[in-house]
Amino acid sequence: MTIVAAVPAGATLLRSHPEAVLTAGRDDEVPADESRLGSVLPGTFFDFAPIHLVTTATVDRIAGHLPPGAGTVERYRPNLVLDTDTDAFAENSWVGRELRVGPDLVLAVLAPTPRCAVPTLAHGPLRREAEALRVPARLNRVEPLPGMGPQPCVGAYARVVRSGRVADGDRVTVGP
Repeated sequence: MTIVAAVPAGATLLRSHPEAVLTAGRDDEVPADESRLGSVLPGTFFDFAPIHLVTTATVDRIAGHLPPGAGTVERYRPNLVLDTDTDAFAENSWVGRELRVGPDLVLAVLAPTPRCAVPTLAHGPLRREAEALRVPARLNRVEPLPGMGPQPCVGAYARVVRSGRVADGDRVTVGP
């Protein structure tokens, strides 16, 4: 292993096709798409964006179709969870818009977040759960970016437009 401060030229990331992993199993060879690391935000190590946000309505909807305790926010690993008065998967309609969280933070919503097979794996106390991908595939299969085709999506990717602290209970508004 080498620790570097800049993305090496030509650094890529392989994303296995989620449906193939569910069909073949996690240990089998499956098709994968290759993308350049930092392609959306050059110079960064993000596979796509620095923020993965999700609403509690989305997590609750998915959890309602999974065994008790299997549909937790930890399984989908967002770094911002929004408790809003929205329908499940409202994040899809925020693409191209700005979110204001609290008095200062402004995020630009870039795309729905396509889910890989990682949420199906065991995470700490969470057991392996293949339905953690199958449920979003049934409930929210959308095309996150042109040419990707429909993918099971949970939440949305965003980038920071204006930084700011976020506190529990901060107001969230969706702008134009």
